[in-house]
Amino acid sequence: MDFVFSSTRELAAAIRDRKISAVEALDAHLAEIDRHNETVNAVVTLDREGARARAKKADEAQARGDALGPLHGVPFTLKDTHETLGMKTTVGFPPFADYVARKDSPVVLRLKAAGGVLVGKTNVATMLGDWQSNNPLFGRTSNPWDLSRTAGGSSGGAAAALCAGMTPFELGTDMQNSIRLPAAFCGVYGLKPTEHRVSLAGAFPDPGGVPRGVRLMSCIGPLARNVEDLALILGIIAGPDGSDTDLAPVPVEGTPEVDPKTLRIAFAPAFPGFPVAGEIRAAVESLVEQLKSAGAAVEEARLPTLDLHDDLTQGSALIGMMLEAVQPEPPEEPTPVSRWFEALARRDQSILAWDRFFEGCDVLLCPVAMTTAFPHCEPGTPIKVDDREQSYWLLPAYGAVFNYSGHPALSLPCGQDRDGLPIGLQLVGRRWSESQLLGIAKAMAPLSGGFRRPPGY
Repeated sequence: MDFVFSSTRELAAAIRDRKISAVEALDAHLAEIDRHNETVNAVVTLDREGARARAKKADEAQARGDALGPLHGVPFTLKDTHETLGMKTTVGFPPFADYVARKDSPVVLRLKAAGGVLVGKTNVATMLGDWQSNNPLFGRTSNPWDLSRTAGGSSGGAAAALCAGMTPFELGTDMQNSIRLPAAFCGVYGLKPTEHRVSLAGAFPDPGGVPRGVRLMSCIGPLARNVEDLALILGIIAGPDGSDTDLAPVPVEGTPEVDPKTLRIAFAPAFPGFPVAGEIRAAVESLVEQLKSAGAAVEEARLPTLDLHDDLTQGSALIGMMLEAVQPEPPEEPTPVSRWFEALARRDQSILAWDRFFEGCDVLLCPVAMTTAFPHCEPGTPIKVDDREQSYWLLPAYGAVFNYSGHPALSLPCGQDRDGLPIGLQLVGRRWSESQLLGIAKAMAPLSGGFRRPPGY
């Protein structure tokens, strides 16, 4: 058994069945980090001794016959945004270079309570503000498939570490495609849950104890190399936690076994006014033909009559208002409260339009992004899509639409382009339907191809 590239479930089972100890599992992943991290630069904070002590305790607990959690002894890394007791949380921002939280965030507590062994933190865009993972503290993360290209952002270090076998799962954050885009670029799976499904408490370092500003559109979700692991981690982290009062008490159901013959699938090879590479469009159409052959009811989507470019503009404005509210010094002309409520009312229109859309189908199949992983560049540099320059700021567009609407969306790997880079496609479902969405993705995995190990890893 290849423990480094096994699934989280398989690794946990191997530890539980004493085929490998927690210390051995940790050492295998540390060896992979030592082998590849110098060139990929995915893991930026590493706690070898602390992780080894935690792994030894996991083995001792098992020897005593203690009850084992679903992640008992499994090593893992975390995106460098989640607050962690005893380990720095910097978001790649120099003023936070030495910040160590006084406690773990709720999601970190849950992963540890499930038996996981935290090893280190993975790289991000500075303050999570870009679609490449590069910052003044730790430098640039490269894509394991091609080191000259980006792993994406802001969860680029997470996706790259997972792709390269440095960790069996990760936990990203997603306000504008920040889980799904890196997952697509690196050829792994990534899930943005429904808004208010997973606690945002402690999801961003807070040295000053300011009020939590980000309360809308941002989500925490898992990245993994298969759908079953996404479901496992979501089941651990989701639900009310006594800290984030916005969370809805909606239970996470088990992932159903889905027969493609029962599915109603809407597909969109592109969205109006959004560019997309021809090979990504072709990947959507190819998967559609396979789904038709498998017996699914498939038809081209009649998308809601929304101005999606305006949705992106409105979403960016909402983000700006949230961040404005937590600035140490308010601007000379702060945004009136009335404008905030107007923005929420405008957003409601889009949420309800997508709710109505999903009354007619089980899932929407569409691109995650307009391109596959692109060469490292300065933010704002035009991106070539089929030899035509497109706006850098449209990189998150296909995913950010569903941050604005709050619907759950999943990135799944679906083959490669002519340069050998992973293609990721997006599945979107009705709100609170993560379990069904995961079941559909699992049913599609034999058709889409799933995760492929990059050459040399």
